[in-house]
Amino acid sequence: MTYPTPPDEAGRQAALESFGILDTPATPEFDRLTRLATAAFDAPIALVSLLDKDRQWFKSCIGLHETSTPRDVAFCAHAILSDEGLVVPDAKKDSRFANNPLVTGTPFIRFYAGAPLITDEGYRLGTFCIIDNHARDDLSRAERAMLRDLADLAMETIERGASS
Repeated sequence: MTYPTPPDEAGRQAALESFGILDTPATPEFDRLTRLATAAFDAPIALVSLLDKDRQWFKSCIGLHETSTPRDVAFCAHAILSDEGLVVPDAKKDSRFANNPLVTGTPFIRFYAGAPLITDEGYRLGTFCIIDNHARDDLSRAERAMLRDLADLAMETIERGASS
């Protein structure tokens, strides 16, 4: 399985590495944001996901035991292709994801919504996303704005960590 890549993948990867955040321990700042997301969206899973060369790594993860997945099965690899992110109301009905092992097997993803973590230079490093095991309606404009705000807060937290 292959995955889509942004036009400047090398620059995006260099920007991600410059923050020195990959494989660092969990921190309360990120976990607080994902806990808020699970409550606000009534979603069992929320992630701060960063896309490395071959994997998606979770800086914060509520509702999953994994700390990473291969990038070629990551919904977030699709979400970083635009500043708007991605909403998949029913993964079983979406040809991009219907046969994905994360849909057909554990954690049985049906709904996904992810907003990219965007640097000041415009690189999309990963996503702030919510996931459900049940199909849902598309997000409302207000819900999309809330998800965007959570992604922006996560990115600001990453940038603060890099500057300290």
